[in-house]
Amino acid sequence: MRKKMIQKSQFYIKNILIFFVLNLSINVLVAQNPIVQTNYTADPAPMVYNNRLYVYTTHDEDESTWFNMNNWRAYSTNDMVNWTDHGIILTYKDFEWAKGDAWAAQCVEKNGKFYLYLPLVSKKNNKGAIGVAVGETPLGPFYDALGEPLLQTEWGDIDPTVFIDEDGQAHMYWGNPKLKYVKLNEDMISYKGDIIEVPMTVESFGKRDGNPNLERPTKYEEGPWLYKRKDLYYLFWPGGPLPEFIGYSTSKKAEGPWSYGGIIMPAEGGAFTNHPGVIDFRGKTYFFYHNGALPGGGGFTRSVAVQELDFNKDGSISPMKMTNGITNALASINPYEVTQAETISWSESVKAFQNDNVGVFVKAMKDGAYTSVKNVDFGSEGANSFFARVGTTHNGGVTMEVRKGSKDGDLITTIKVPLTGGDDRWSNVEVALDTEVKGIHDLYFVFRGKAPSNIMYFNYWKFKK
Repeated sequence: MRKKMIQKSQFYIKNILIFFVLNLSINVLVAQNPIVQTNYTADPAPMVYNNRLYVYTTHDEDESTWFNMNNWRAYSTNDMVNWTDHGIILTYKDFEWAKGDAWAAQCVEKNGKFYLYLPLVSKKNNKGAIGVAVGETPLGPFYDALGEPLLQTEWGDIDPTVFIDEDGQAHMYWGNPKLKYVKLNEDMISYKGDIIEVPMTVESFGKRDGNPNLERPTKYEEGPWLYKRKDLYYLFWPGGPLPEFIGYSTSKKAEGPWSYGGIIMPAEGGAFTNHPGVIDFRGKTYFFYHNGALPGGGGFTRSVAVQELDFNKDGSISPMKMTNGITNALASINPYEVTQAETISWSESVKAFQNDNVGVFVKAMKDGAYTSVKNVDFGSEGANSFFARVGTTHNGGVTMEVRKGSKDGDLITTIKVPLTGGDDRWSNVEVALDTEVKGIHDLYFVFRGKAPSNIMYFNYWKFKK
């Protein structure tokens, strides 16, 4: 649907190019946002389970010049600053009836099972459809629950959002340019009654700027997200014309009618689309979105970001700009337990990969690349050695420095990375520390090597007392 939408108007393309030029400066930001730097990610869908926050994302392939999206990925955090990459959890190829594309999805839990609702292109008629996959854990493995679409009506069947209310009733919205709604049955893989086409009124979704038409009479564009706070339901959605902003509407009922609330995030960030995801976690509300802030980022190479969402006393939401993200950790990392190398607060020149031998791991793409983790608590006793699983394809001269405080901070220790020959072969290395380390520190793993690229790969680490 996005392809058809953009091709319809040269005016849109012109404005997209202007938007990119005006927003190039966001790439210089170095903070917690975007929360993933090792791949391009988009369309965030947060979910909380067992006091851990999971975010399901789409995946823009490197150097894409269109919506080249083949799989869905998952990330999780315990503290809102260190994110663990769980890799690819599902691809469009896992659905025999689908031919592509892996666009915005959402996962919800009910009765101990996890349901992932996904838009796909059907082989049957080459149009959009919504499927559902089910798994026993937040990370799957997921499988096609039906062997066919959950629903398919027309091209705009994309971007499903599902919310389970206190009474157990699951509500689903989706659609571009039309907004549609159904109640799901208790089994979560079928729906009751007819599909309702939501009236696209100015009162519900605001008046579209420019020249509204019959297809898009309001600001609503796509990507709805259903959320509840106290007794008020919120529907967050990207609005147009392009580039997209994030707007919202409210209602006393999950099925509406809706009242337009306004714009909460104006169009910015270097990507002409956006996609909201809102979740409560540890007493705060977090607002997820995407932009083009990473190097090489743009409208087809996007990145997920997050910041706190504040409500006014009357339940309304004031407009906010994109920020540097969350800086204070909600918990600490225990260095005496194994931590995956793909648990990262910030990184540069590092890519995430996965294989059958070790699952997800990271690879340093050039000399001086690094990853970091925040708020590592060594306690009062401190550590005396460091252990890591590493490898390289280069013969000699490859090291991994462990530093505290910054990339150029105090050196804790250095590992000489042995030649292993490939990322299916690894070496476990333990070294003594060069300096005492106690208390709480941010750690930096800095990768050194003379080769022009693909310096080394890194699977996990821990300290020993």
